[in-house]
Amino acid sequence: MNALLLGVMVAALLVSLVAGFLWAFASVVMPGIARLTDRGFVRAFQEMDGVIQRGQPLFLLIWVGSALVLLGVTVSGLVLLEGLPQIWLIGATGVYLLGVQLPTAIINIPLNNTLQACVVDDLDDEQVHRARVVFEARWNRWNRRRTLAACLATVLLLLTLHGMP
Repeated sequence: MNALLLGVMVAALLVSLVAGFLWAFASVVMPGIARLTDRGFVRAFQEMDGVIQRGQPLFLLIWVGSALVLLGVTVSGLVLLEGLPQIWLIGATGVYLLGVQLPTAIINIPLNNTLQACVVDDLDDEQVHRARVVFEARWNRWNRRRTLAACLATVLLLLTLHGMP
């Protein structure tokens, strides 16, 4: 097995793990905590996000690693691949970086940080409700988009693998 094939396999695995993580939030986590009171919702999300922000190493390895490995194999693929496999690999990288990593950095993480800054015990009910309203719909909308992008990137990586010599 050559190094590029192995690299695309690892990229496909990592990107699919990110897609699964985003899907779990979109399909189970967020609908589940949506049933909580405003205070319960904010606290629950703060705790889950806190695990990630405190540097959960395996999560960070998969999240950051997915982008780094994908970039590395794409640079190699520009030289070593041709035709549809090269196009699919470039497409997967573009979809993943622009559809998952970029919105995460410029939309979801800032929303997370704003919610993390809320000291729920120091806020009245209206302030907690407002914090939730400002956060929830936008975060969910962008998470669904990230989920779709990660799934599409995974499909494109699988097509790349299928078409590789």
